[in-house]
Amino acid sequence: MIHFRKSKDRGFADHGWLKSYHSFSFANYYDPEYMGWGNLRVINDDFIEAGGGFGEHSHRNMEIITYVISGQLAHKDSMGNIKTINPGEVQRMSAGRLVMHSEFNSAKNEITHLLQIWIEPSINNIEPSYEQKIIPQTSKEGKLVLVASSNKTDTSVLIHADASLYVGLFNQGQKTSLTLNVNRKAYIHLIKGELEVNSMQLKSGDALMLENEASISISNGRAAEVLVFDLAA
Repeated sequence: MIHFRKSKDRGFADHGWLKSYHSFSFANYYDPEYMGWGNLRVINDDFIEAGGGFGEHSHRNMEIITYVISGQLAHKDSMGNIKTINPGEVQRMSAGRLVMHSEFNSAKNEITHLLQIWIEPSINNIEPSYEQKIIPQTSKEGKLVLVASSNKTDTSVLIHADASLYVGLFNQGQKTSLTLNVNRKAYIHLIKGELEVNSMQLKSGDALMLENEASISISNGRAAEVLVFDLAA
């Protein structure tokens, strides 16, 4: 089973300094049909104006992944981390029993575009932790690269959740496939461009929710950047 959700059908919030598209129910956007998928709880497609940002706030018991597409994001947290997240980098924050943090657009005169992703953890109340990794663009061209998983690798940050996240860049004749466990779920989010997935045509912001599927086939990209999640059911 594959459910196609178009970009325009997502929730949307305009706060002036922030324009955010919500794939799942979040803040003032509520849709009982879109409360998450498997253990994936949030994908917010955020556009933050220069100088704008999220003041200090708290999180508990959530694996939070930030993926910057353009611009820069300044991060500061109660663990003592003061970092800048650049395009193509993946940041992981395990909130555990409690973490406080703030995030601001640190790019001068430029909108910062990022994806904020929340995945429900396999274990609660752990010690909060932080990790950030550079994913070279060349490593993502024409293939899916593992960037977050429950088993840390050279390319992936460690998440305390039964999930794997892949990122890929596809253009023209580049294509690949990914084998799935039919007893799990998968989620595909097209960040930008155009892409064909399992014979379905996706455009920027479109998503696929997969269940009881044995594989994913990716082809016919046009400047496409895509996220693929392998998730607990």
